Amino acid sequence: MREELNQGLIDFLKASPTPFHATASLVQRLEGAGYQRLDEREPWHTETGGRYYVTRNDSSIVAFKLGRLSPLIGGIRLVGAHTDSPCLRVKPQPELQRQGFWQLGVEVYGGALLAPWFDRDLSLAGRVTFRRDGKVESQLIDFKLPIATIPNLAIHLNRTANEGWPINAQNELPPILAQVAGDERADFRALLTDQLAREHGLNADVVLDYELSFYDTQSAAVIGLNGDFIAGARLDNLLSCFAGLQALLNADGDETCLLICTDHEEVGSTSACGADGPMLEQVLQRLLPEGDDYVRTIQKSLLISADNAHGVHPNYAEKHDGNHGPKLNAGPVIKVNSNQRYATNSETAGFFRHLCMAEEVPVQSFVVRSDMACGSTIGPITAGHLGVRTVDIGLPTFAMHSIRELAGSQDLAHLVKVLSAFYASAELP
Repeated sequence: MREELNQGLIDFLKASPTPFHATASLVQRLEGAGYQRLDEREPWHTETGGRYYVTRNDSSIVAFKLGRLSPLIGGIRLVGAHTDSPCLRVKPQPELQRQGFWQLGVEVYGGALLAPWFDRDLSLAGRVTFRRDGKVESQLIDFKLPIATIPNLAIHLNRTANEGWPINAQNELPPILAQVAGDERADFRALLTDQLAREHGLNADVVLDYELSFYDTQSAAVIGLNGDFIAGARLDNLLSCFAGLQALLNADGDETCLLICTDHEEVGSTSACGADGPMLEQVLQRLLPEGDDYVRTIQKSLLISADNAHGVHPNYAEKHDGNHGPKLNAGPVIKVNSNQRYATNSETAGFFRHLCMAEEVPVQSFVVRSDMACGSTIGPITAGHLGVRTVDIGLPTFAMHSIRELAGSQDLAHLVKVLSAFYASAELP
C-alpha cells in the first residue's frame, strides 16, 4: 500500500508542474471516481450522497461528498491544502538577447530558495490565453522537454561563491533557451503558438497572454540507501493535496466531507481563488441552509489544514526548539503557534492526536523557536473567514521551497490513514 501511494504521488507531481495542472490532475482523478463538475455560473442541483467538485481560475478546487446525514446534525469534515509552490514565472514581455543567447525574464513567485535553480534541466508549463476564430480561449500547455537552464558562474570567476552568495533575481535568474544569430529576433509568443499547435492541434490567431512557470524536469523519486525518502519538486504542498484526495476517495460514510485546494498560498492567499478570498465560503453558502442553520453547521464542523512542517535537519538541529524537532518518517506534525500563525488550539490538537492514536499513526508536535519568526498557512485565514475550528498539521520536510524538497517515504501513508479516519469519524469535538 505504501509503495502504491508513493508511486501515485510521484505520478501526480509529474503531471502537476503548475497549479493549473495540479487542479486538472485532481479533476481527472475525481471524475474517475464519479465526482460531477458544478459550474459556479449556473444553478446547482445536488443530491444527498452525491459527489461534486467546483474549480475557480483553473487553479483552485473544492470537492465534496454530501453525506446521508444532514451536515446540520454532524457538521462537515474539511481538509485544506494549496496547489501553488515557489517558482520562476515568465514576465509579460520576457525576451532578452544578450551575448548571442536567447533568455526569458522571470519573476520570483513566493519565497523560493534560489540557489538550487541553477544548473537544472528546466521546462515550461502553465496557462495560455489566445484568440481563435474571433473568440478568446485558454488552454494549458507543458513543454515537458528540458528547454532551458540557468548556468552557474564558474568558481574561478566568483571565488567567494561558497562564502555566501546574494543572488540578484533580475540579473542572474533569466534562463537560457537557445543561441541566436546576431540579427535574429526570437518571438516568445510565436513559440507558444507553435506549442499550442503541437500539444493540442489548436491554430491560434494570436497569443494574448499567459501565466507560465519554469520547473525542474527531473522526476520525483524514492531515494536513500533503504528507500527512506521521497525527493521532488512541489512536495510543499502537492503532497498534502494528494493525501487529501486519496482520503476523500476513500470516504464512504454517512458524513459530509470536503477537500479544498487553493492557489496563491505562497504569496499570501489574497485572491479570488485563494484562501483569503471568498471561494470556500461561497461554495458552502450554496450547499448549506441560510442564517441560523448555516452558523450552526459551521460551528459543528472542523478543518484540518494540511501543509508541510519543518523536519529537524541533522546539520542544522539548532534551528529547532530542542523539544520540538519533527523527524521524517515519524508521522504527521501538529503545528502550534501562540500568535495564531497556526490555527491549532488544544481542542483541535487533542482531537487530531486522538485520531492518530486510534489509527496507530505516530504523531509529532512543532513549535518554532521563540527567537525566530513563524510561517503561516491557510489555517488561520480559513478559520478567520468561516469561524470554523481548525488544526494545522503537516508532514515533516527538508529543503522546503527548494526546487527539490525531501520528505519521508513512510509519512504519506500515515497522513492518508489519519485523514481517511477523519472523514469517517462519526463525531467531532
